[in-house]
Amino acid sequence: MSEKKQPQWKKVVVDRARGPKGQPLKVAECIVGDETGAIVFTARNEQVDLAQAGKYITLRNAKIDMYRGSMRLAVDQWGKVEAVEDASFAAKTDNNLSLVEYELVPVPVETPAAS
Repeated sequence: MSEKKQPQWKKVVVDRARGPKGQPLKVAECIVGDETGAIVFTARNEQVDLAQAGKYITLRNAKIDMYRGSMRLAVDQWGKVEAVEDASFAAKTDNNLSLVEYELVPVPVETPAAS
């Protein structure tokens, strides 16, 4: 019995996204949390170096992005990620808000009845 070969589609990388100064972009998904719960944090560029396992960070002006129905925490150009040296607490990882799936449900708009 001969095995059927799956077609292979070879591709060439034409271009890669770059940062504003031409450097390569770095992205990492990290689980961050505090005493109340946890969420997936999408770290970008220099944020990736600060978001290391076991390290404490402060997120300023963070925002929630929805990705495939779940929440992701992000800090854009108006926010800041800073390392913290004097923190000591355990994150409540059993309350991971990124594991909750959300769905956009359209709400019918009622029109006023004509008199």
